[in-house]
Amino acid sequence: MPYALITGAAQGIGRSLAEQLAQRKYDLLLVDFQEEKLYQTADYLRNTYGRNVHVLTLDLSLPGFLRVLTIWQKQITPELEVLVNNAGFGLNGSFENLDIHEQLDIVNVNVRAVMQITHAFLPVLRKQNKAYLLNVCSTTAYQTVPYLTVYAASKAFVLSFTRGLRHELQGSTVSVTMLSPGSTDTGFVDRARMGKSLRQTASKVHMNSDVVAKIAVKALFSGKAEVVPGVLNKVGAWLPRVVPMRWIERVIGKLYKPETSQPLVSASHSV
Repeated sequence: MPYALITGAAQGIGRSLAEQLAQRKYDLLLVDFQEEKLYQTADYLRNTYGRNVHVLTLDLSLPGFLRVLTIWQKQITPELEVLVNNAGFGLNGSFENLDIHEQLDIVNVNVRAVMQITHAFLPVLRKQNKAYLLNVCSTTAYQTVPYLTVYAASKAFVLSFTRGLRHELQGSTVSVTMLSPGSTDTGFVDRARMGKSLRQTASKVHMNSDVVAKIAVKALFSGKAEVVPGVLNKVGAWLPRVVPMRWIERVIGKLYKPETSQPLVSASHSV
């Protein structure tokens, strides 16, 4: 049976993507740093769909993660038909006040890990008659987002990287697709430490992760270049083309500005 590898698969969009692929008879390699949730997801998929599901608890922000990941994959299967770079996180707050090590971990997970994993597994994907790569981006990639500055910048990288990669791989056996979701019912707001009012605002426009994943997987196997699920998200991604960026920054800056002044944070890193 064909295998699919998904990072950030313990919950949210990653879990929903795993379920969509299980429905399509894929066996699964699931990676996440949240061990308990990862095992719960794996048990659910095994019991519900009867697929082979292998899990690896791994923090993609740490040096040396790629060696662990590639050895694990080779031990299970030499073949891979689908690769999903879903793992990512952001932090809400001013760049100056947020801990620099946590912000560098955003870059490590959202940028470096995407590059390293893609580079390592492209030769594996190329061995298939047809293979698929899905990079999970964000609607924040289409504009500057004050107080979510590093996250939005990291997703702008994913946008440009995926577009360039798709062009390079035209005519090959590997199809490249980018998913740019907006606010979705995942654990993102918790990890980002967003305030109460911002959480309430986000909850009003949340898309269901299962709906997002269904749209994404359909686009992936249709060979689409990019997909932005939801009408509001499509409008949000399109606005920067016609509205001056300074106006957008002013509105978004007010939305994401922390409710109280932030002390400097010194916390251990995690994905």
